[in-house]
Amino acid sequence: MTDVLGIAQSILGQPWRWRALAADARDGLGHDDLVSQLLLARGCPPDEIEAHRTPSIRGFMPDPSIFRDMDRAAARLADAVVAREPIAIFGDYDVDGATSAAVLVRLLRDLGLSPRAYIPDRMTEGYGPTEAALLRLQAEGANLIVTVDCGAQAFEPLAAAQDAGIEILVVDHHKCATELPRAHAVVNPNRLDETEGAAHGHLAAVGVCFLLGAALIRTLRARGFFADRTEPRLLDLLDMVALGTVADVAPLRGLNRAFVAQGLKVMAQRRNIGLAALTDAARLTRAPTCSDLGFALGPRINAGGRVGRADLGVRLLTTDDPAEARAIAEELNHFNDERRAIEAGVQATAETTVDRNRHVALVSGEGWHPGVIGIVAGRLKEKLDRPAIVIAVDEHGMGKGSGRSISGVDLGAAILAAKEHGLLIAGGGHAMAAGLTVEAHRIAELAEFLEERLADAVVRASAGRALLVDAVLAPGGVNPGLVGAMEAGGPYGMGWPAPRIAAGPFRVIRADLVGTNHVRAIVAGADGRSLKAMAFRQADTALGQALLGAGSTRRLWLVGRAKVDDWSGRDVAELHVEDAAWAD
Repeated sequence: MTDVLGIAQSILGQPWRWRALAADARDGLGHDDLVSQLLLARGCPPDEIEAHRTPSIRGFMPDPSIFRDMDRAAARLADAVVAREPIAIFGDYDVDGATSAAVLVRLLRDLGLSPRAYIPDRMTEGYGPTEAALLRLQAEGANLIVTVDCGAQAFEPLAAAQDAGIEILVVDHHKCATELPRAHAVVNPNRLDETEGAAHGHLAAVGVCFLLGAALIRTLRARGFFADRTEPRLLDLLDMVALGTVADVAPLRGLNRAFVAQGLKVMAQRRNIGLAALTDAARLTRAPTCSDLGFALGPRINAGGRVGRADLGVRLLTTDDPAEARAIAEELNHFNDERRAIEAGVQATAETTVDRNRHVALVSGEGWHPGVIGIVAGRLKEKLDRPAIVIAVDEHGMGKGSGRSISGVDLGAAILAAKEHGLLIAGGGHAMAAGLTVEAHRIAELAEFLEERLADAVVRASAGRALLVDAVLAPGGVNPGLVGAMEAGGPYGMGWPAPRIAAGPFRVIRADLVGTNHVRAIVAGADGRSLKAMAFRQADTALGQALLGAGSTRRLWLVGRAKVDDWSGRDVAELHVEDAAWAD
């Protein structure tokens, strides 16, 4: 494969390669052509370019009935709607869980019910349904409980609930074992016995909930329920579907692309009072973008479950009171600041204790806050380019762990295998993320098990490691017009990566440290065009040091994402640098 600009080893030690087409295939591409090439390079079939250019729900939505148990779940919910039964929605404490619960709460409210949302406390209850919580909800009047973004591995609690006369509908997307939990219905595209529905295994739980909502409305319509009442507008809930999809790092292909593209349009209309308040609390002065969902709004929803009150996220998303929405949004903002401080401490310790010679970076610590271990695992994964698991050990010798993986390494399957091997008390997840509970004295044994199981996969994934580039530009080509054209190929995210460009060569006119470990540089090309370049969290890396020490005599090629500067108020492009290579 041809190296871009002949760069086989960059400053960060990696080759630059074309994402798809050969370099000469890009010559003379205009902006419209560029969008088509971006779509093709991300796996879009040539005959589906227009559908992917403007992804719509109609164009990508499957018949919900293709999923096992979907019609059974919809029929049971329809019975509850007609009979006005009390229903409880049991969600996870992360963004996907909060948005999943909120989608069903809002839909059922529109259908005349008053559903109860229940989010367990991360610290005292842990992940997923417990027997005590389910029985408590039954005591409060709910004999029908829907678990969302959890339940696929909750065998004992759901069996106890069924024995107590509680009907459970499981709506999840996490990996399933061969055996399914006892429930009235288990709707999960990752069931091992799925057929057509398995093609949608990349959906977040909130996407599965949206499909259940569509099935429910269709069932009620067939029963004549809407003869004298207006059907709810399910599409109005897409703002929450988009948020949960992006925050859960679900691959943005197929239906997920439509969810996010259309959900962002709904979000821009500020129909959801809670989301509008959260946008204001995050100091976003424009309509949120896909990146904002992952880096500004999602972390704030998560903050309640991490270091504060677990139910704040779903309360924010379901309130119709502007004053309450503003108060919750500000509280989540405060918790997010607190989370950042806690995270920084755990991150620093984890980086000094992790064994960098292993293929799976597993680190544990006593007294670490379990609410930030997932974020720290993600940071370690990015820094070390290998799967990372961070385990917080409590005073009772029990460890709560969270892991993040790299493309090509299925961490969720490995965690399930460790559980079946008897190493874990609990565990599950999907390819890119997983959670676990382990006794502290078995952590070393777990590390050896995962190292042996995943080492070859990590080696294979790392062997193909290269920075993939979509286009090479002269310095003057990095401009707002280019950014706008590339955005037309979005939304971008997991599985549908944002365009990466190589530009230059540049001389560094000025470079300095800003914020926490960031490098800001003003660079200029031979064509006289200059722009700002930002290297985030790179000050202590070879890339950051190269920018800081380049001076004005040596020239650099830079690779990264072109963005429009949101803070200056001017229509100016800048480059978010991911790597560099010496040009002379």
